[in-house]
Amino acid sequence: MTNPAISLPDEFVDFLTQNAGRFEEELIQWLRIASISSDSSAKEDVHKAAQWVKNKFEAAGLKTESIPTAGFPLIYAETPLPEPVDGKTPPVALVYGHYDVQPPEPLDLWTSPPFEPVVRDGKIFARGATDDKGQVLTHVLAVCEWIGSGRTLPVQIKFLIEGEEEVGSANLEEHLPRLSETLACDVVVVSDSSQYGPGRPAITCGLRGIATYELFVDGPSHDLHSGSFGGAVMNPAIALCQMLSSMIEPDGRIAVEGFYDDVLPIPEIEREAWKQLGSDDEEFARSVGANALAGEPGYTTDERRWARPSFDINGLTSGHQGEGVKTVLPAKASAKFSHRLVPNQDPIAITQKLRDHFTRHCPTGVKFELKPDHGAGAMLADATSPYTRAAVTAVEAAFGVAPVMIREGGSIPILARFQEVLECDVLLLGWGQNDDAAHSPNEKFSLEDFHRGIHASAALWQEMGRI
Repeated sequence: MTNPAISLPDEFVDFLTQNAGRFEEELIQWLRIASISSDSSAKEDVHKAAQWVKNKFEAAGLKTESIPTAGFPLIYAETPLPEPVDGKTPPVALVYGHYDVQPPEPLDLWTSPPFEPVVRDGKIFARGATDDKGQVLTHVLAVCEWIGSGRTLPVQIKFLIEGEEEVGSANLEEHLPRLSETLACDVVVVSDSSQYGPGRPAITCGLRGIATYELFVDGPSHDLHSGSFGGAVMNPAIALCQMLSSMIEPDGRIAVEGFYDDVLPIPEIEREAWKQLGSDDEEFARSVGANALAGEPGYTTDERRWARPSFDINGLTSGHQGEGVKTVLPAKASAKFSHRLVPNQDPIAITQKLRDHFTRHCPTGVKFELKPDHGAGAMLADATSPYTRAAVTAVEAAFGVAPVMIREGGSIPILARFQEVLECDVLLLGWGQNDDAAHSPNEKFSLEDFHRGIHASAALWQEMGRI
């Protein structure tokens, strides 16, 4: 678990190992709290999850504050700033994460209840296990246990843990300029992503952006009998399907006019490096339960999911949803959909392209409304920074193998704003796995990786203190 290149005290490493059971129990406590930020009925639990991590910081003696917002509070904590060494100020790192979770539905697909954590085959199953309570807790524990042991950290570490990441981080984004002095740092450290694969840890150097929407299609003033009116009145559900189908070519290329205008090509140095990772499409398909992969021609699977834009329908609603048949021509239909965006694409510009596209492709007899939800640009990190080099050493020490450099297809919308407002580097260290089922039933997190993450976090602060 340790590396001679890192001077973590042996007794501290032994302490982390000996207290593994307690750390798991604390994770279970936090996972039991159903902190679903998008569910108004879970408001009390979201606040309870915030208080849980605030109590953890306070018990370790960190300077802690709950910053109120129009939604859920931002939990801030910081360690003392170490004395300068040889006249040089030690680095300051900001650990960012979130205590809110996705809704657990559909509940009937869970093997065990989503908020009653269960350990099976060395993995803990619960909503929030990998996204993001389990991962951010590795840093919380590493720092709190370090401070609690009476040792002095060689860097200052600040924490910002929010409760609205799963709904777009709007309140954090609003407060960020005002908090820029408090949050000032050299690097933001985030663990809310995945390793490249089992036994293959990774440092993520880029994230796709996002743009989410709801499309409403209205037809007749009320539901109609499909026998009396079918074939004479445009069916909004059919119109919706036609409009959605018009957005994508059969080969997977997005068909919205001008959608690719601002897309930058993937640098050849990255394409060549990713090819060396040895991606196995058949194994990847098996890992997600698909019988085959599909996507934009001319790109590998890793390129498609990391560095090319995408379009996905996230939900469809229209007509009769109950048991049995009801021969209705529905008055309304709607769909939720999203685009993942790549560097240089602007969510606002994409929205206008979509409006223009739907105006051209809306069938006669219905009208549409496009409602944007949240959007954020893509993020790229500096893969050559001294913080990345420190992370390579720390991760190799904890996981026993050097990490690979990848991008991630998901989005953490606030990170680009951190770069802009705080003028800092970003370090993305994912301890999860691609098959952890984040946002899906039976979400899980490997307890072995949980403990490796704690060790890697402690090693990171030690190594970062040498910068």
